[in-house]
Amino acid sequence: MILTSHQQLENTNNKTGLWLGEFTEPYYEFIDAGYQITLATPLGGRPPVDPMSELTENVTGSNRRFQEDVIAKTAFERTNVLKTIDAADYDAVFYPGGHGPLWDLASDEKSGQLILDFYNSGKPVAAVCHGPAALIKAEELQPGFIKGKRVSVFTNTEEMMVRRKDNVPYLLETKMRELGAEIHVALVPFMSHVEKDGLLITGQNPLSAGPTAKALIKFLEQ
Repeated sequence: MILTSHQQLENTNNKTGLWLGEFTEPYYEFIDAGYQITLATPLGGRPPVDPMSELTENVTGSNRRFQEDVIAKTAFERTNVLKTIDAADYDAVFYPGGHGPLWDLASDEKSGQLILDFYNSGKPVAAVCHGPAALIKAEELQPGFIKGKRVSVFTNTEEMMVRRKDNVPYLLETKMRELGAEIHVALVPFMSHVEKDGLLITGQNPLSAGPTAKALIKFLEQ
């Protein structure tokens, strides 16, 4: 699982980072299915967590489970530096969201190459919410990579509803459309939606994190 190291928003003193539930929901889907997980970030160590995702109204069962899980919390505090990760050592890669990936993972060359290494080796790539921003660098390194692919992302409407439209460098839905992706989302904002296009599995928003992980597990076990 590749997590963001970025926490600064634009035009505000508020912080961002990883949306905690988008990490914990998939994490426990994978753990409960018997998978081993390696965590990595561009800078290594503890990733920044969006304070909004720790508010009571956003706390999920998986968040509470995480708070009692010494093994998971230790791994979270000591994530690997991304540049040490080799796709050959893993079966799949998963990118949780939070706004952070819009900055660092979207422009991280190692991350972009890692996505291509997984994909071009026939291994699945999954991402949820703002996690698909990591596909931007993969597209830059391999032009046409994202063109025509069915993708789901955090929408422009959802961005406006959470009042972050003026605090991000670009709107992810717009950016992905510009790169040629076919965007598919739920009819109602903040409802779960998952898209699968070959080896690429993407989810729309926080509620889609668990279902995206389940779709990846289904793919791995078919």
